[in-house]
Amino acid sequence: MHPSIQSKLPNVGTTIFTVMSQLAVEHGAVNLGQGFPDFPMSEALTDLVAKAMKEGNNQYVHMAGYPALREALAVKASDLYNAQLDPLTEITITPGGTYAIYTALTTVLQPGDEVIVFEPAYDSYIPNIEINGAKAVRIALQFPNYSIPWDIVRTKLTDRTRMIMINSPHNPTGAVLSETDMKELASIVEGTNIIILSDEVYEHLIFDGIAHQSILKYPALLERSFVCFSFGKTYHCTGWKLGYCIAPAALMNEFRKVHQFNCFTCDTPKQVALATYLSNKEAYLHLGSQIQAKRDFFRGLMKDTPFTCIPSHGSYFECYSYAAFSEESDKALAIRLTKDYGIATIPVSAFYQNGEDNKVLRFCFAKKEETLEKAVAMLKNL
Repeated sequence: MHPSIQSKLPNVGTTIFTVMSQLAVEHGAVNLGQGFPDFPMSEALTDLVAKAMKEGNNQYVHMAGYPALREALAVKASDLYNAQLDPLTEITITPGGTYAIYTALTTVLQPGDEVIVFEPAYDSYIPNIEINGAKAVRIALQFPNYSIPWDIVRTKLTDRTRMIMINSPHNPTGAVLSETDMKELASIVEGTNIIILSDEVYEHLIFDGIAHQSILKYPALLERSFVCFSFGKTYHCTGWKLGYCIAPAALMNEFRKVHQFNCFTCDTPKQVALATYLSNKEAYLHLGSQIQAKRDFFRGLMKDTPFTCIPSHGSYFECYSYAAFSEESDKALAIRLTKDYGIATIPVSAFYQNGEDNKVLRFCFAKKEETLEKAVAMLKNL
């Protein structure tokens, strides 16, 4: 007899990203589904990693991360957001942004707590909440511009509300929070015990001259927040799985209690390399314009297809409606495009727990121009 266990995530199966990527491989499709670049990262950065390895930086570093890297991040936060951080107590290096999000949730949540989550939502949020015995209170972003309905947020607050999660630039839609949004958030949490978790992994992938409204800009919000970032998204190295979390010392102290008994510490030579590479400010300051050029190129190609653009202002992604030419479900269309037209996308209904289907697909445009041209050429045959 084989032992059995009670699933902690009984409603969770294989993610849509895995499903669509497998389909793409099976059918030789161009994969515009999963969010990773197909162009090379900086050779200067990979050279610095090799240098760090050859110089012997191959053993454990401090549990919170390589000190010089945390110091460089504190300087960056001051330069960009005028945030004065203590790198010793307020910054922790993590194995990716998703890990930082999970650890922040695990640090805070107790069974029965409620977390306000905006949908469509990155797929890890709700399982991370539920595995900690808490409840996700789901609020739909307003379609089609995917803005936060703050009036509804106020009606969902209870004495069990422990956390509000925000994500800007937003995955999967590319929507971006404004200064007005941040003021609304500050008004809602003022005088409460509510914690904020801000997913800012796409902080530098922001377009159209829009300024990123980081929590780090707002001291009254920062004092109650965990803010999560990704090196992988910034430097086109998603496979490195390196990120970091920023929080006030009291919160970070609790975060590190969870962190130290999980991964304990992260890849040393890459941290050493990044500590040096961060001095190259142009590498992240020009990132928005570089990726916007790809968005604009893709958007221009898509004008010759029957899809309707839902404008993205940040991230690797842009969403497109197909309501004008098909009534099939977004998942069915995504599968048909992969099998019959050789292009893999992600159905946006996958980012709603109830599978809400607005007839929208998400495309990743962080690809070489020839990849985008090949993909869209197939869509013109629809």
